[in-house]
Amino acid sequence: MSDTLDLLMAAPFWVAVLRIATPLVLGTLGVLMCERAGVLNLGIEGIMVAGAFAGWLAVYQGAGLWTGVAVAAAVGAVFGLLHGGLTVVLGLSQHVAGLGITLLATSLASFAYRVGFPKVETPPTIQPFEPMSWLPIPVLNEQTPPVLLALLLVPAIAWFLYRTPLGLAVRMVGENPAAAEGQGLNVVRLRLGAVAAGSALMGVAGAFLTLSAFNAFYFNMVNGRGWVCVALVVFASWRPGKALAGALLFAFFDALQLRLQQAGGGVFGVELPYQVYLMLPYAMAIVALVVMARRAAYPQALMKPYRQGER
Repeated sequence: MSDTLDLLMAAPFWVAVLRIATPLVLGTLGVLMCERAGVLNLGIEGIMVAGAFAGWLAVYQGAGLWTGVAVAAAVGAVFGLLHGGLTVVLGLSQHVAGLGITLLATSLASFAYRVGFPKVETPPTIQPFEPMSWLPIPVLNEQTPPVLLALLLVPAIAWFLYRTPLGLAVRMVGENPAAAEGQGLNVVRLRLGAVAAGSALMGVAGAFLTLSAFNAFYFNMVNGRGWVCVALVVFASWRPGKALAGALLFAFFDALQLRLQQAGGGVFGVELPYQVYLMLPYAMAIVALVVMARRAAYPQALMKPYRQGER
């Protein structure tokens, strides 16, 4: 029991929690931006893969690390515009289009990697972001700059959505697009912009894995994080602050299961199969989602296509 408690109190444990939470924070904010405008983006899993590959490839070809992040954001925005064109402009099913984007983005990243590195058995590596050792804040000074970026984006997006006219317009087209159009707003442009911006954040979330958490691109490295982000948005009731809390909660249980497997001895002295540890973060996420989803106030126009002039 004391060993388990010592594990939870150790600084390296919280360093791992924050590192694991960062791509979830970025991805969840991206999904939140899309859904606040009324568009469900299930392409996040593929967009994260494409962002991870594009950012890593740019740096591998000689670009700077922040340039790699910008490239990943641009790639994410392009896929977001494609998704928006299918769902917002053409009014196609957001579920089907999103899954199609995931398959397309994942396949393109895989194809580009195979073509670019046909005879490579070990993935080529890059020099990733260095920890911010100059920062006089414990735990945070062992993180890389993209972690700080993700944390700062939470209040920035909250301020944008709730304190700016453009943010109000984005929320309006997600709640009542007809009323927004009646106020002279262009629903299509606002939704396309929100989806592109949200998808850019998804691309950055993927780039974090290759440019900060690791130093190479691996297949299946996203490993379902995109789907977790979709669930975290519901858990957060579409609010950025709660999204951060949800990402940290999931990361806490993910880091816990890793440390418990490494430490051995079970939980409070009780031996458990390793599969129990693996399912722990997902089981807790499901429980939290069930509890919070009952009280969640979702955008009223979410997943509802809108054509200009309709009432």
